[in-house]
Amino acid sequence: MSIPVRMVALTIDGKPACVPEGSTLREACEAQGIETPTLCWAKNLTPINVCRICVVELEGARVLAPACSRKVEPGMVVKTDSERVRTSRRLVLELLGSSVDLSTAPAFKAYAERYGAKPERFGPKAEPSPAGARDAAVPGHHVEPDGARAATTAQPPKVDNDLYVFDSTKCMLCYKCVQACGTEAQNTFAIAVAGRGFDARISTEHAVPIPDSACVYCGNCVGACPTGALMFKSEFDLRQAGQWDESKQTVTDTICPYCGVGCTLSLRVQDNRIVRVTSPSDNSVTGGHLCVKGRFGFEFVQNREGED
Repeated sequence: MSIPVRMVALTIDGKPACVPEGSTLREACEAQGIETPTLCWAKNLTPINVCRICVVELEGARVLAPACSRKVEPGMVVKTDSERVRTSRRLVLELLGSSVDLSTAPAFKAYAERYGAKPERFGPKAEPSPAGARDAAVPGHHVEPDGARAATTAQPPKVDNDLYVFDSTKCMLCYKCVQACGTEAQNTFAIAVAGRGFDARISTEHAVPIPDSACVYCGNCVGACPTGALMFKSEFDLRQAGQWDESKQTVTDTICPYCGVGCTLSLRVQDNRIVRVTSPSDNSVTGGHLCVKGRFGFEFVQNREGED
């Protein structure tokens, strides 16, 4: 015998709403057709309230509440587009855009336009990181007091393996990669947050290169990254060559051929070559997560006779 779900009544932007008990404000807004901007939230990860772009105003509350994790309560009066909310979201976007290279984060660009964010208010635009260097582990980026990254301290991307690249200058410390590597998915714990304050950065144990770490190359950290700080090597190479063109790409779902689990793969193809592999976050088999074979073991498909 199933237990009936209790419903919670609240008001969102002046309209009555009724959602299941235990729902978050983000879920309640979604049920009302209201999009809640976020960079750190993911359907297949536990909300950790880092980016603070999803904040909403609660009547009678002293501070804004993160919609991604705050649970609904009976009688709540929620405002998702008040001047206070818009100002907070705009400021957070400006601070992020002034200190992190978000050129490969399309969601950020859309949000910045939506809220009129102007990161240049806090100093020169964050410089895109130089490409091509193959340094070993490097420290986290340094941020000048005015919020703008100093051009002389920008770190080059770490290209220390053939599967994915880590660019610390694009990292906004959303922790999604750490979650995906830890208890949320892989339970490998190859990466974590090291340092404090401006020195905080994603790092392997003792800052060893990825090949020397506990990484099993599942790529779940790459799939979780919202800014392109972690990126497929195939995508990285195409971007550096100026050949990455999403308008020419198609996405086809198929089933991974490597074992009997039946994981769904979403193959992104450009010029008849697979350039990136993901899995739907709402898939009942994968939950959006894959192993090394599913995510990176596609080269045999495009290994043509006569090619290097």
